[in-house]
Amino acid sequence: MKLNRQNISLATLALLAVLFVALNLFANLTFRSARIDLTEQKLFTLSEGTKEILSDLDEPITLRFFYSEALTTGFPQLRVYGSRVRDMLEEMRDVAGEKLVLEVIDPAPFSDEEERAMSLGLKGAPTQDGEIIYFGLAGSNLVDGTETIAFFSDEREEYLEYDLTRMVQNLSRPEKPVLGIVTNLPMDTGAGGMQLAMRGESQSFMVYQELLNRFQLEFLEQDFAEVPGRVSTVLIAHPKPLNDKTLYAIDQFVMRGGRVLAFVDPHSEVSLTSGPSGKPVQGYTEASNLQPLMDSWGVVMSPDEIVGDRTNAQRVQAGFDARRQEVAYPIWLALRSDRMDPNDIVTADIDRLNLGTVGHLDPIEGATTSFQPLVRSSDDAMVYELDYVKSGPRPDDLMRTFEATEESYVIAARLTGPVTSAFNGPPASDDEEALRVQTAENHLSTSEAPANIIVFADSEIFDDRFWVRTDSYLGERVAQPIADNAKFILNAVENMMGSDALISLRTRERAERPFLVVEDMRAEAEERFLAEEEALQMKISAAEKRLASLQSRARGDGSASASQSAASTSQQAVERARIREELTASRKQLRTVQRKLREGIEKLGEKARFYNVILMPIFVGIAAVLYALYRRRRRALYMASLKTKSLTKGSGA
Repeated sequence: MKLNRQNISLATLALLAVLFVALNLFANLTFRSARIDLTEQKLFTLSEGTKEILSDLDEPITLRFFYSEALTTGFPQLRVYGSRVRDMLEEMRDVAGEKLVLEVIDPAPFSDEEERAMSLGLKGAPTQDGEIIYFGLAGSNLVDGTETIAFFSDEREEYLEYDLTRMVQNLSRPEKPVLGIVTNLPMDTGAGGMQLAMRGESQSFMVYQELLNRFQLEFLEQDFAEVPGRVSTVLIAHPKPLNDKTLYAIDQFVMRGGRVLAFVDPHSEVSLTSGPSGKPVQGYTEASNLQPLMDSWGVVMSPDEIVGDRTNAQRVQAGFDARRQEVAYPIWLALRSDRMDPNDIVTADIDRLNLGTVGHLDPIEGATTSFQPLVRSSDDAMVYELDYVKSGPRPDDLMRTFEATEESYVIAARLTGPVTSAFNGPPASDDEEALRVQTAENHLSTSEAPANIIVFADSEIFDDRFWVRTDSYLGERVAQPIADNAKFILNAVENMMGSDALISLRTRERAERPFLVVEDMRAEAEERFLAEEEALQMKISAAEKRLASLQSRARGDGSASASQSAASTSQQAVERARIREELTASRKQLRTVQRKLREGIEKLGEKARFYNVILMPIFVGIAAVLYALYRRRRRALYMASLKTKSLTKGSGA
């Protein structure tokens, strides 16, 4: 074959194509674990806490990712999220190495894989075509422990890494973690107490049932000298006044790295709930505080102040006024998501908390701990004196005396950092167990690791009446939550049960890249057209009022003389006709403005598509043509110069 320029170019293109394919194959095989995260939010970069948990795995864990990828073609958002989930799972597998086995399964309809997905507890989402999309994860360990995410909802996209890491950590544990409970609330028997429990008629708190399903629970009573070593987290829920021996046991538990969830209350209405005898359960506790411990933790709760919040007041039955169905009750709060810390895993997905007669928390100046508010009131709040609240004022009385301090009161807070013991040594005691356990040799004056404590100034968060409606179905209670009280408690317990690495994880931003310029243009167009629409609406409203006034005046002129009535009727008819024409014109103009608004938004989309799909390729094509012409001209000049040099040499010869 003759080696001319055309053949050389074709051969070069063929070699480049072969080289391109070869380099891709080589990169896929050699650099499979090499990744560069170029996303603005670092969506595919694992946190240090996740890497720590994955590197500490002792036994292999298998994760089976069921994803109907072929069926997500018509759901672009789901497809993008699916790719993100798979990429993060692959990143976790690469970090864990052989300790984490990942299986990606695309369950075909009516296949063994689909049957397996259903048997593992995964849920499929039906499409309009009758297909079922599976998008879930099932994990298992070597001791038959299982964890599942039934379906990856985009509502929890910010918590993706946390959910995956928590699953891995739960599977790495051979048994369920043990939660120690210190409480004087009848959590396991309900308001009926032991009296109904002995008759088999008790109904435990719904929160207690949720905790029982997820953890091993161990009641520590309220008089103990040591927290058992198998307990990693203690839930203190409105206890009776604790003696020094028990306070010291909790203090040293924190010093050794134990975690505490403390719910204290200046006025506990759930404790005062009437039992079968019409009185509160015997031994109830009206108020609770852990002041000696909380002083060392760096937080204080005022024992005689109740927070009132006008903006977030619950609506309650008036009862005393038949003309008013519901009234605002400012000492019962319905706190929305804007009152929660969006960056803490515990509160990030809480939409509503229903609370009653809450206290407030304040950091102690000079404390060694960090004070992070989790739940707080609005600025439209004040504090009532406890004695006034206990006197039973009506909701209207509370609202009449309301004077906002324009201060947002902290109701729940996370405390982290080093802690100093609240005791100089073991307290004096005649108890044999205390003398055996609480010795000066075992005393820790400072925490061995940074403490992690959550304090909540309310106990009504546990009360079923505040957050759930219960119905009976086939002899069983069915819960219909109206608030996220149980979710908060479960989130907090699960978070505290995790390792320090898991607790360190925070929420992430969604994988969204909005067209900011287009959004600004859309907002500007809406503002311009909506202003015109508002003016026209006012004009129409004014015309309708004038027309109604004329019609009522015509009915009132029935007693006038016939001639006067005829003249008045004629004038009113002309006026009504004019107003109706004005109304017709205004409404037509309003429809025109609304149509322009839609057209304006559509034009913005058309412009964006034109710029990206048509104009940019045209620019690239023009640039390529100009560059080709430039090279051709340059080559022609080069060939002309060579020819000139050749002629010059020939003439010289």
